Amino acid sequence: MLNRRAFLRTAAAGVAGAAVGAAGMKTIPHLCGWDRPPVAGGYAAAADVLDAVHHPGVAVRYYVETTEPVVAFTFDDGPAPHWTPQVLDVLDQADVPATFFMVGRNLARNADLVRGRMDRHEIGNHSWAHDDLATLDLAGVTESLRRTEDEIHKQFNRPVTLLRPPFGHIGGSTMLAADSMGYDVVLWSKAMRELMFKGDPEGQARDIIDSVRPGSILLAHDEGDERRLVTIRGLATMFEGLRRRGFRMVTVSEMIAGSKKQSAG
Repeated sequence: MLNRRAFLRTAAAGVAGAAVGAAGMKTIPHLCGWDRPPVAGGYAAAADVLDAVHHPGVAVRYYVETTEPVVAFTFDDGPAPHWTPQVLDVLDQADVPATFFMVGRNLARNADLVRGRMDRHEIGNHSWAHDDLATLDLAGVTESLRRTEDEIHKQFNRPVTLLRPPFGHIGGSTMLAADSMGYDVVLWSKAMRELMFKGDPEGQARDIIDSVRPGSILLAHDEGDERRLVTIRGLATMFEGLRRRGFRMVTVSEMIAGSKKQSAG
């Protein structure tokens, strides 16, 4: 019996090894799972490619340290036909600037939706195809970000200084690429809770109004399914409520610049 069990264990291990070999190296990151990205991506040392290092560090911001009553609304994943025009309409009506972290492929497909409408707003890099950058090596991350930056420059003729990695996943290769391309990495301090407030835009608005503090960076989306309507329908109330609290809405870069002036003063 013991010999038979040992044989079966050996045979199973051999089958598993053959399956991995047949799958090929490109599929291994998926087999490893989200918590085990490849060494050349997620777990890469911060300075393992010295040619990519131009600065002693890359800023990663969850919020901006400031005493000024300012807050930044950010929108990820667009532009897209369903929600981007509605978000822009509400922002225009309220005279509020925002920061849009655009997916390059979506911008290439939907540039007409945003052309002529982005003057007051900031545009950041959100990868070419919503890639999980933590699973890519430096060359893969750089290609994804460069294609997106080129598309943003093509459509808007403006520089890009901010990166938000999809899912908020940061790997060593992402930091190296951000360094070499001169990006600050922007995450968030508060996200819209659209599933929690399903069908309750006023509840979502109250959650934001009550929890914002100076320097907050708020995460929303202008692409996705109908849950986005919870946020979109609550935006005007959010803006009104935050203004009653004395807050101003600014872009992320404006908030960073204001914080630096405050520190220098």
